[in-house]
Amino acid sequence: MSKETKKVNGHKSTLRTPKFYNRWRRIFQFLVTHVFYMIRFKLVYRLEVQGRENIPENSDYIVAPNHLSTLDPPLVSAVLNRGVAYMAKKELFDNIFLRWWLNWLGAFAVDRENLGVSTIKTVISLKKTGWVLGIFPQGTRQEPGTISNITKGFASLAKTTKCGILPVGIIGTQDVKRLPFSGKIVVRIGKLIPYSDDVNDMVDKWGQSIQELTGYKYEPVSV
Repeated sequence: MSKETKKVNGHKSTLRTPKFYNRWRRIFQFLVTHVFYMIRFKLVYRLEVQGRENIPENSDYIVAPNHLSTLDPPLVSAVLNRGVAYMAKKELFDNIFLRWWLNWLGAFAVDRENLGVSTIKTVISLKKTGWVLGIFPQGTRQEPGTISNITKGFASLAKTTKCGILPVGIIGTQDVKRLPFSGKIVVRIGKLIPYSDDVNDMVDKWGQSIQELTGYKYEPVSV
């Protein structure tokens, strides 16, 4: 167990310090996302990216895409062209290989039922590294067509850590393609949603933004 790992509220959660996000980990993520995956995205899926001008230059934001496929995390990292540290459910770290893989990609373990203090400290640490936090507000992969099952944790983190929310709309990753130019992926980056004390308002603004970016119908969260 690394020095960054602590027990929080009875669960194993990973606390990442700025030192953890070093140049070697960034090089590893770059090679995985820009070499291995990006070649596939461009050759097979004819990747199209819109809205790069909306990407902030600082690290004071949380990137929050809709979620269709396992391709989404490396896709977003490649498109943003910067280190993205994703929150991953703690159960994934029980597997030795997955733990090694996720650690090198900069991910950190969380208990979805209780984010804990370590998560907040990790997000604050990211501001000092050039990396940004990546969260899928829908939690798990969803069928295309609607924006639903949104959890409010990402907005609560934005409020607590004073990070804006960058909405990213993804279309087309749910279709598995293997032949050259047989698929189509579109990534649209929206305008930054400033953090505020109103968690429900940030959630609603994210849902509306993803609806505009993807054309999927937004189903508001019940208050």
